[in-house]
Amino acid sequence: MGNTDSVVVQKRLARFRPEERPVVEGVFDRLHGASPAGGAGKAGKVLTLGMLKPCMGNIASDSMIKRVYAGMCSMDPGVAPPPPGAGVSREQLVVFLADVLRGTAEERAPLFMAMAQGTGTGVATCDQIIEFLQDLVSAVVQIIIQKSRLQGWKPERMADVSIGVKLLAEQMSSELKPSDQRTCDVPCLEDWLFRVSNVAMYMDLLIGEGLNVGLTSRPPPTLLPPCWETPWEKLRCLLDLPVLMFLTPQLPDGYNIPWKLLFSTQLHGESFTKIVGSCKGRGPTVLLIKDTKGHIFGGFASHGWEVKPQFQGDSRCFLFSVFPCLRVYTCTGYNQHYMYLNQGQQTMPNGLGMGGQHGYFGLWLDSDFGRGHSRARPRCTTYGSPQLSAEEDFTLDSLEVWGVGKPPEEEEGATGGKRSILDADPEVQAMMEMAGKTLHSQGLREPEENNG
Repeated sequence: MGNTDSVVVQKRLARFRPEERPVVEGVFDRLHGASPAGGAGKAGKVLTLGMLKPCMGNIASDSMIKRVYAGMCSMDPGVAPPPPGAGVSREQLVVFLADVLRGTAEERAPLFMAMAQGTGTGVATCDQIIEFLQDLVSAVVQIIIQKSRLQGWKPERMADVSIGVKLLAEQMSSELKPSDQRTCDVPCLEDWLFRVSNVAMYMDLLIGEGLNVGLTSRPPPTLLPPCWETPWEKLRCLLDLPVLMFLTPQLPDGYNIPWKLLFSTQLHGESFTKIVGSCKGRGPTVLLIKDTKGHIFGGFASHGWEVKPQFQGDSRCFLFSVFPCLRVYTCTGYNQHYMYLNQGQQTMPNGLGMGGQHGYFGLWLDSDFGRGHSRARPRCTTYGSPQLSAEEDFTLDSLEVWGVGKPPEEEEGATGGKRSILDADPEVQAMMEMAGKTLHSQGLREPEENNG
């Protein structure tokens, strides 16, 4: 029984470049050769579960390998497959590889159903989907580590990866639209796979690396940003690899810009002045906060922080939670209270805030170091986020600030001197803006003196 006997197989192979097709067709023989129970992959031979373990065992758990095998067994190759339990035919393997590596959401949905609950039909519970995702994410993390794709990150000096695996799996599953009984049928999975692209990307990576299917048209994806100049010997990072895999693509520059640690309470002590000095004018940043109750949350600031009593930033800013759940909260458009940083003034709040309004920030760190709040009931007006901390008013356990963008260049030819009462006292400007006053003097500034 050869590939030429199946129109289905030939159509699947046509999705690959001519030079890639021998690679795809050769996986069957290679898996046979890698297994002590195998031999030459002649017609009539089948793959068994035991033949997958030698090549996938170093990156995937036994349960994930069984899921992959179940997916292979569920394939309809267009010709009579082996009897149930007898193994996977050459044709089934080719169709499986084509659907994983080049398939549509419609084709992948029954395949993912089989990997989640054992068959490609019927329904899967949300818990079964989460367990499948935990196995998948765990395998992807192992690929990153085993294949030396850490980009400078040190998982042994970061948060517990097993917790991050569960957090990311739960976040991905939260995008499902299950029935009232919390079950998903194949159309539900198809809709989910269409919207949540990283599910298919992770499976693509697992199969490509696990079965050594090197395709010239699709190199392995980059899942982590570079990390530069981090004193790992002194740091225990609040991030773990799965959380970093989730946060990075949310950033405007994605994987292109290196992360650089600007501030950590572990390294730099507990000082609001040091926080201000570390992040002021340093370009985009990610703030990570852990409160004394164990909740971890933070925000992305799209601009370099400026010390002034007005809001700043733009709609690219967002808030996020890490623990107990992994979520991102983007701008609602209700207001423009994206970022706020003030220090040493009497009439306006002193501290660092994101979203909401004075006294009711989505995220607030007081200049009296160690105290903060997340007063967002029911939701932060700027970001739509709920209360991020365990308690509305929280005590800080630890804080990290990461630079995730290019620092702004110094403006050339900047003029000095005060031109207006609004320049002389930014507090006055902020108070007028809060009161809804039109700032007419903005257009009545004194002309620059001619020093020529």
